[in-house]
Amino acid sequence: MLAHRTTARIVIAAIGALGLLTACGGSGGQAPAGGSTAEAPAARQTDAQPSKEHNDADVMFARMMIPHHLQAVRMAGLAAARAEDPEVKKLAERIRAAQEPEIAALRAWLRAWGMPESTRGHLRHGMPGMLSADDLEDLEAVSGDIFDKQFARLMIAHHEGAVTMAQKERLEGESADAKGLAQSIETSQRDEIEQLRRILDRL
Repeated sequence: MLAHRTTARIVIAAIGALGLLTACGGSGGQAPAGGSTAEAPAARQTDAQPSKEHNDADVMFARMMIPHHLQAVRMAGLAAARAEDPEVKKLAERIRAAQEPEIAALRAWLRAWGMPESTRGHLRHGMPGMLSADDLEDLEAVSGDIFDKQFARLMIAHHEGAVTMAQKERLEGESADAKGLAQSIETSQRDEIEQLRRILDRL
């Protein structure tokens, strides 16, 4: 639960930063979706814009973690229709719900840093844990308990890759925001790896 609260705080900070950047631009501002007075105190605690201090490691972390998370969200979406095991379905939804706002935060930081999101070239160098096109096709082609086992196996490898990327960011990054998210990713995804392993053991 601590990891989820940490992620929520980081995401709220990113959304607050987006609002400030839009206000500074002076045109076409759009309020964050789902904003409410309940979230206002947490947003005020960040006192605004994320730190602009960052280095190349922070930029690389954001650029690579975005497609990495997008693939996990895609895998989680498959589980809604194809999974049979209730725990697999529940965990997949939790993964989707956690990683979509993290993607939004990463994109907000890149914009705040004045850096494009482009990941061209990064995929060619390889990101740990990323599924191949064949892996995704195989996962999309199955359902029921076969899907459950395949999903768990592939998501373990995917999460292990994210943990590796998060560890590198914590060691080499400069942005306090990005390093905080990296810590949250490492903690939450280690917990989910253990849950996925337990699921595999009983399937």
